[in-house]
Amino acid sequence: MSETRYLTKYKGEVVPKLLEEFKYSNVMEVPRLVKVVINVGLGDAIQDKKQLDNVIKNIGLIAGQRPVATLAKKSISNFKLRDGMPIGCKVTLRSRTMFEFVDRLVNLSLPRTRDFQGISAKGFDGRGNFTFGIKEHTVFLEIDSDTVDKLHGMDITFVTTANTDEEALALLKHFGMPFEKKNQQN
Repeated sequence: MSETRYLTKYKGEVVPKLLEEFKYSNVMEVPRLVKVVINVGLGDAIQDKKQLDNVIKNIGLIAGQRPVATLAKKSISNFKLRDGMPIGCKVTLRSRTMFEFVDRLVNLSLPRTRDFQGISAKGFDGRGNFTFGIKEHTVFLEIDSDTVDKLHGMDITFVTTANTDEEALALLKHFGMPFEKKNQQN
């Protein structure tokens, strides 16, 4: 099985740039992308179980693998929510499927977003991981816009081996992640 385009880009372009930029003494110090997690919380799933099935099907198409349903951790009577009820889904992508997803996200889906000005760089957690949200799942080419009855968003988390947010930001920029221009002046 051949390497994906983004894995080749990481080995050939990103690693040498990061080695030079941060003055690492060893190639193993260079941050890398470990996994990408796609998460959808769906409060409407309490009333309509069919909506959750549609979301699971959509996220499966987008991610290229089947997501798992996420369950409520505690009961909240005002929302008619009981412990253990399915209220969303998530999927964790690693290795080949992860790089293919990042390639499609950066080059196809994000540019299709309406009035896209770039992604805010405020989603870093202090340990080199980055999370951002997408408001409409229809920006992905795998979703047929004509068959969509209800829009839903999703949170996408990039988990890296970077020690600082600065290193993770540089890694994602070299992958082509379109951050807002005002945040690139750092």
